[in-house]
Amino acid sequence: MTRFLINHWVRVMVVASFILAAGCTPVDRWSVYADKVEYERLPVGPDLKVEPVELQIEDGLSPLSAVLADQPIKLSVEQAVMMALTNNRDLQVERHGPVITGTFELIERGDFDPELFAEVEYFRERSSESSRSTGEQFDVAAEETSGIVGLRQTLPTGTTVEASLEQERSISNRAPEQQTARAGLSVTQSLLRGFGPAANLASVRQAELDTLASRYQLRGFAEALLSETEIAYWNFVLAREEIAIYEESLAVARKQKEEVELRIEVGILPEIEVAAARAEEALRMQALIDGRSQLEDRRLRLLRMISPSPAGQLNQQLAAVSELRLHARPIVDLEDRLLLAEQSRPDLNEARLRLQQRRLETVVTRNGVLPKLDLFFSLGKTGYGTTFSDSFNKMDGKTYDLTAGIQLSHLIGDRAGDAKNLAARASRQQAREAVANLRQLVEYEVRIAANEVERTRQQIDATRATRAFQEQSLKAEKERFDVGTGTALLVAQAQRDLLESQIAEIEAVVDYRVALVQLYLAEGSLLERRGVTLSRDVTGYYR
Repeated sequence: MTRFLINHWVRVMVVASFILAAGCTPVDRWSVYADKVEYERLPVGPDLKVEPVELQIEDGLSPLSAVLADQPIKLSVEQAVMMALTNNRDLQVERHGPVITGTFELIERGDFDPELFAEVEYFRERSSESSRSTGEQFDVAAEETSGIVGLRQTLPTGTTVEASLEQERSISNRAPEQQTARAGLSVTQSLLRGFGPAANLASVRQAELDTLASRYQLRGFAEALLSETEIAYWNFVLAREEIAIYEESLAVARKQKEEVELRIEVGILPEIEVAAARAEEALRMQALIDGRSQLEDRRLRLLRMISPSPAGQLNQQLAAVSELRLHARPIVDLEDRLLLAEQSRPDLNEARLRLQQRRLETVVTRNGVLPKLDLFFSLGKTGYGTTFSDSFNKMDGKTYDLTAGIQLSHLIGDRAGDAKNLAARASRQQAREAVANLRQLVEYEVRIAANEVERTRQQIDATRATRAFQEQSLKAEKERFDVGTGTALLVAQAQRDLLESQIAEIEAVVDYRVALVQLYLAEGSLLERRGVTLSRDVTGYYR
């Protein structure tokens, strides 16, 4: 048996070397869990350059020319979106989120990196001893120098492998110099707790899911910013159109007042008729003042989102150039939009990833309640000599050492482990219910958004018809007033009704555009519809 062990120690060392070589393979190549979720891996290397995640905009969007502080920016809605995705300060902050989250993948993978270790020790002794046989006392002077170098690695299988090379030199006034060299290999394999890649790589996989979830968070933030920018743009256009209507109606009210005053002067109308005309002029002025204030508020809101100035100044004037009116089409593909939302909504995809994280957590906690049972062995080959080289040359002799055994430990009851397992299973069930709830919420939001699109689409035609009828009504009241059968009050009321119908018509068109944006946001397709994608790199790391 002894000769068998001696003859095969080299074979064991070779096999162990292959194990170490496999262990030095990056953890990226180990299969963690057989699921269908696609994810991208971080590059592993010492020369990593940190860059935030990029939002790539398709070609065809014309950038703005140089921004001049004393000239208004001629801004289309497409340019507003591009500038928001490029310059918005909040988005610049959020773009670093996946980069930071991605570093935790490297941290978790670092637990399986090979470890090179070395130690040098020097010992010197001068003492007095007594001989046990003669009782004679003598002085002892001794020196010992020892060193060890090796490689150690923990593998995802639950295996810890260590290969080492030791050398020891001993000098004493009572014994000749002796040099000892030893090559050793030790392997410890977990058999229950800590066994297998499923449990040991769960934290790596959870970190990868965290990174992918952070991308969905960034996508959701970018979509929300894009929708807010578009809505702010159209609200700015609405405020501008309303001011034009207010200014026109104010001019009409002033003309009507002057006409009434002229008729009073010539005695055609009683003086009391001028009160209604003057009141109508004052109301138009009030509306114009409010409209100008609202336009300024919406200008500042839009500027805050697009940040055209490098210094972030908000004194730049804007001139919206995109056409407000469009051909409104009915929603005829609601089921397809629901399916698209099921696949594309970033919050729903993030919730699915959280559910997978909870599932991985149950794998860890189930493994954690098992007893700790480890199989270990250590094999060494030793050479003895009087010089450094001689000790290594004599390692081919019959000297060796072998240690093998099994180690068991287990907490009786293990209430902490059971509680963690129970909490993990409850969290997994909670995450499953959260996904189901969010799916219903997503369907609800898509249906509500589609209903709003259809309502506003129909309102465009209805308000257009109302405005046309109000124009006819105003024309009729003016004709009655001109022939003396009407009053200035009725004309003012007709003018007011026409103004409201004109505002309602413009608001219906803007509401339709806003409803479309909210529908695209609800179905998770807004970025793609605007030609924007996230960069392929999960974390923004580039070599």
